[in-house]
Amino acid sequence: MKLLLDTHTLLWWLDDNPTLSSKARKAISSEKNIIYVSSVSAWEIAIKKSLGKLEAPDNLLEVCAVNDFIELPITIKHALAVSELPKHHEDPFDRLLIAQSIIEQLTLVTRDGRIVEYDIPIIEA
Repeated sequence: MKLLLDTHTLLWWLDDNPTLSSKARKAISSEKNIIYVSSVSAWEIAIKKSLGKLEAPDNLLEVCAVNDFIELPITIKHALAVSELPKHHEDPFDRLLIAQSIIEQLTLVTRDGRIVEYDIPIIEA
């Protein structure tokens, strides 16, 4: 299975936070699955970290590599697909993750209850 980690899921994983569900933890740790981290999440982390709204590793790229997570860049196709999404969710970061999930056929690992309104496969974080 190909998984895309929502930003909070990534941070919970890196922090070994017990909030992360056992199902998500098992899916992320399975060698059978390919795990993607979007540049959308890195962008969101950088913005919120600079505003003092969250703590995250300074070496995010390195810790993603150590975890064998694959970087998923934002493409023009991803960005344009956002305009085709229903307005269930207002957050631009999450809308872009949803578009990437659809285009790249990824299962999104998230705890965001608004994302379940979209027709995409989800594993609850």
